Amino acid sequence: MPLTATISPGASISLVANELLHAAERTSVANARQLDDLAALLTDADRVFVMGAGRSGLALRMTAMRLMHLGLDVHVVGDTTTPAIAAGDVLLTASGSGTTESIVRAATRASEIGARVGVITTAESSPLSDLADVRVRVPAAQKLDRSAEASAQYAGGLFEQIVVVIGDGLFHALWQRQGSSADELWPRHANLE
Repeated sequence: MPLTATISPGASISLVANELLHAAERTSVANARQLDDLAALLTDADRVFVMGAGRSGLALRMTAMRLMHLGLDVHVVGDTTTPAIAAGDVLLTASGSGTTESIVRAATRASEIGARVGVITTAESSPLSDLADVRVRVPAAQKLDRSAEASAQYAGGLFEQIVVVIGDGLFHALWQRQGSSADELWPRHANLE
């Protein structure tokens, strides 16, 4: 299929970077209290479980690694070594639509058990948002939004990028509050690579 218009890779990178910058700024301003609440939720948790589907799940795996570097007890839902969630734990989720069935089921179960639920989503209201103890709303397109109004990127790309930025931002804030040096965190870094 011939392309009707072309854009260089460099111009595409600039487009993605600009969208990410603007969405990150809007997210941090509109959700300042919620981000503080999410940071507190994570630090007060006995254990942190992360869950997302597809690329959102991959983004949360990055957050799980960074939280582990801080010394938190972190598990990725679906890994064979993930234990049962319990009261006192936190389930951190990411779902643009807030309707991903497996994530809604897991959040429902976590809530029933007495665990708290953190949600990163684009949806003002959704089944997942209804289960949230803390909800961070990202101003980005859902993966089925092909209008290019919220983002020129394909299938929720901007949302997934913001999930990474939120995770890294939470890590950085918690690291600074902890007062640990990079050298103190380093021994927790993977050494079997």
